[in-house]
Amino acid sequence: MRKDLDKLSPEARSIIRAQVTRRSLLVGAGAIGAATFLASCSSDSETGAVTSPEDVGGTVRWGNWTAYLDQKKVDGKRTYPTLNAFTQSTGIDVDYLVDYNDNDEFYGKVQENLKAGNDIGYDIVTPTDWMAARWIRLGYAQELDASNIPNKGNILDTLANVSFDTGRNYSMTWQSGFAGFGWNKDVIKEDIVSVDQLFSAKYKGRVEVLSEMRDTMGIILQYQGVDISQPFTEDEFMTAIDFLKKMISDGFIRQVKGNDYLEDLANGDAIAVIGWSGDMFSENLSGQNYGFSIPESGGTLWSDNMLIHSTSANKSNSEKLMNHYYDPAIAAEVAAWVNYICPVKGAQAEMEKIDPELASSPFIFPDDETLSKVRVFRGLSAEEEFNFSAAFQEAIGA
Repeated sequence: MRKDLDKLSPEARSIIRAQVTRRSLLVGAGAIGAATFLASCSSDSETGAVTSPEDVGGTVRWGNWTAYLDQKKVDGKRTYPTLNAFTQSTGIDVDYLVDYNDNDEFYGKVQENLKAGNDIGYDIVTPTDWMAARWIRLGYAQELDASNIPNKGNILDTLANVSFDTGRNYSMTWQSGFAGFGWNKDVIKEDIVSVDQLFSAKYKGRVEVLSEMRDTMGIILQYQGVDISQPFTEDEFMTAIDFLKKMISDGFIRQVKGNDYLEDLANGDAIAVIGWSGDMFSENLSGQNYGFSIPESGGTLWSDNMLIHSTSANKSNSEKLMNHYYDPAIAAEVAAWVNYICPVKGAQAEMEKIDPELASSPFIFPDDETLSKVRVFRGLSAEEEFNFSAAFQEAIGA
């Protein structure tokens, strides 16, 4: 394990050493797609005219991913207990918007308004590490006021400094998790633990994979013997692309999807997926019967992050909401529902009071053995990002 740790990026080592319990650039075809991509990866000069708006307060609008917050139904209506607790204790209302399906899909929706300095309809957004890095690099994130986030010190020490946000001045980790195999246990009686099993003839046409390039390609690359946390060649990546193309053209893969793959699992159109760990567990709480495994050849490890974007006029109330979720008891309550890796110190002890079994779950509080099976997809140069993303999008027909 020591040897494995030394091979990983600082972000991977941060999560692994913490021992605790989301997401492919959508590049269009031709010159228009290339120009859009290059603009999104340009230097900070792109946003030189953007300034932080006056903080006027009000309802916090939070854009997040599907099945990513504790919830229950009251009189047929979905409610979020930890959000309700925040409103009751602070008087601040929250508009929780489940609008994330894919990092680039979301970014593409708000990019022009961000660039123009206009409101984008959210205050807090929740991008994955590599996309959070872009928001911060382009000046699309406001610097956090630590005095409004006294619980900031509860972030795991090893997550307090990441390469894209040293000192966590612009972002706070929301959750971390794994990409691996998910399947409907009512239909598939065996545990799927290998890529060969996933793409076996008996499941042909009923398998879906993620539109998040790093997760789908990360699993395929590792199946082909590539360490995705270390430098690998374009030829190795393109060999994995050829495999993906063949699985699509031969009819093994039904569709390539974002977070909406859960809809196809629920309605039976898909019975097995490359999907995210917490999704499987949280859907089971809603009556589904899904299994999850980390591939024998390796899965991926990622984190999603809360940040307040550059045009939000509701900074202080948003910071108070971030602070709320860094209370260990609140963090444990969320983790008990979403079953993702929790970044808050003290949450495991609080989980003991909620559910001792969950407190020992390797998917919420991973042990060394579990973490040795996953890698963080390495950082890409601008040229690699363009080439790899274009190849991925061409392969999936986007």
